[in-house]
Amino acid sequence: MFSGIIDRVGHVEVADVREHAMDLRVSGGFDDLVAGESIAVNGVCLTVERFTQDGTMDFHLSGETLSRTALGELTKGSRVNLERAVSLSTRLSGHIVQGHVDTVAFFIKASKIGDSHHVVMFLPQELRRYVVEKGSITLNGISLTVNTLRDGVTYEGRSGFEIGLMIIPHTWTHTDLSTLTSGVHVNVEVDVMAKYVENLLKFSPEDVADRVGDVL
Repeated sequence: MFSGIIDRVGHVEVADVREHAMDLRVSGGFDDLVAGESIAVNGVCLTVERFTQDGTMDFHLSGETLSRTALGELTKGSRVNLERAVSLSTRLSGHIVQGHVDTVAFFIKASKIGDSHHVVMFLPQELRRYVVEKGSITLNGISLTVNTLRDGVTYEGRSGFEIGLMIIPHTWTHTDLSTLTSGVHVNVEVDVMAKYVENLLKFSPEDVADRVGDVL
């Protein structure tokens, strides 16, 4: 479990993509890693397979991860947002983030407004029901607030919607947002609470009891 508050930005040392798999090596500078722990890399929960004392981490990505995220587009030298899993004593400064990416969005543009930056992203229509103005969303692992919504947008032949986000200077300089260019893919995780509410509304208590009875 994560909070969407980025610990640091790492750099890709190896990005070896092959059929239905990828080996990824990232230098992150963490000096107290444990084999098997979870690290969110651009918002994707990955397992540390091997590591060095200087904080270099090796990950194995499955075909499912590659099909759902933009990690397969990483190359040597790419900057990535890194977050370690929260502990019971951690302040939840962002929101509940699982590291289970739903799909990818497209970075459209960023405009400087005062000391901040206004960022616009295009999201596919299937996510629209989970996104609300002033609600939380995770982009490349960063917990952000949706400031504006614009429906009925088409981008590269896909139907969807745009969201606007105001990025404060700290977030702009301490994540990879400042390096993104128009059209690049961004990993998206919507608020899991919205998914649970949607699922609960699908079933009445009687439906659930019937399903349990069928299993038993």
